[in-house]
Amino acid sequence: MVPGINVEAAFEKVRDFWSPKVIGQVNDQLVKIAKLKGEFVWHDHADEEELFFIVRGKLEMQFEDGSVHLGAGDMLTVPKGVRHNPVAEQECWVVLIEPASTRHTGDIVTERTKTLDQQY
Repeated sequence: MVPGINVEAAFEKVRDFWSPKVIGQVNDQLVKIAKLKGEFVWHDHADEEELFFIVRGKLEMQFEDGSVHLGAGDMLTVPKGVRHNPVAEQECWVVLIEPASTRHTGDIVTERTKTLDQQY
């Protein structure tokens, strides 16, 4: 039998902002959770789309042509190749679904960039 995952309990184990943690996998897609606060970094993913589902708090997803404001229960898919920058004024909890090949900050490397190994 495959055990279920309590997402709320999984979030309680996340200690650092902007540090996604893998909690599941569906085919080649990873299911991750992350706590966000502050501004991240402008980046894109040339070959992968990302899905953001807001569990708690609010998120502003900045794009070069404007911003999308999301709250708890909202979902947004960022198309591949589109530069974006997540911003959360207060703590925000998100579920991310993205291909396993997705690099955390695309081709940009900063002190916040996490390798896939660091996300487990």
